[in-house]
Amino acid sequence: MAGPGSYEQKTYTSPDGLKLAVRDYPGPANPRLTIVCIPGLTRNARDFDELAPHLAQKYRVLSVDLRGRGLSEYAKDFNTYQPPVYVRDVAALLDAFSLKHVALIGTSLGGIISVVLGAVIPRRVLGIVMNDIGPEVDTTGLTRIAAYVARGYTGASWDEAAAALKAVDGKIYPDYTHADWLKMARRRFIEAPDGKIKNDYDLNIAKPFGNAAEAGSAATSLWPFFLQLKDMPLLAMRGAISDVLSPETFARMKERLPHMQQCLVPDRGHTPYYDEPVALNAVDDFLARLPDRLSAGESLKRGLRQIAFLIRLKLGALPGTS
Repeated sequence: MAGPGSYEQKTYTSPDGLKLAVRDYPGPANPRLTIVCIPGLTRNARDFDELAPHLAQKYRVLSVDLRGRGLSEYAKDFNTYQPPVYVRDVAALLDAFSLKHVALIGTSLGGIISVVLGAVIPRRVLGIVMNDIGPEVDTTGLTRIAAYVARGYTGASWDEAAAALKAVDGKIYPDYTHADWLKMARRRFIEAPDGKIKNDYDLNIAKPFGNAAEAGSAATSLWPFFLQLKDMPLLAMRGAISDVLSPETFARMKERLPHMQQCLVPDRGHTPYYDEPVALNAVDDFLARLPDRLSAGESLKRGLRQIAFLIRLKLGALPGTS
């Protein structure tokens, strides 16, 4: 019998016809929760190679490859590499797998997707873990990310790939050893047929992101969605040296949604990896406290708020941050 760390590689179809990949860790018999893990901008399902098997000891875990990443098909139209489309893709995953209720764990871009899903389909989301992302994105980090996304990477060996990652991200993970960087490289890159090591994403994902970065923020309109989560269990993690989620935004998130749990991960930038003990303990504790379904009263309350929010969204009448 397969252990909790085993997964099945599956696919489903996006609303616009792309074949999208997902790892399905079935977990124990009749798991209490299903957790969907959503990676960051240039990352893929392998980003959860350690977290997913750990969580699968208790829960079912689905780890996704967003369009244009990992084993998912690349989009013909690069303009579909944007959060609203990613949100529709993940919603299609819930439908394809007949998931009525899920918990979401989102890293960076995955956190943005999770927040929007929590706002627009709140009756299906039991709780959200946001990893180093907030309703505002610090322009320092945004500029840094935009600079390397379009450039991609090609190298001759895994050791070179590990060294290249360290050169770019050494400040984010200051205590990493060469073995750690090698492990990171195998998550973020692939070996091409010619033996070269290259990025595992469509370079075209950089085009819409670069436009957002030039405009000043990839999440300028996220506050209205975030504020919709006032009754939803939330855990926000921040790397203590992050250049994407500022201390000021992190504090303001707590002020606006006091029920939100927070976790500050020492010696990490953008993003913590969930293998840090403080981060892993926070995630375990958060998930253990989630209900396995909504009560009838809570479902009705969220449904009414969802309708009102979607009407305002359609009319362009969403409130600001105040």
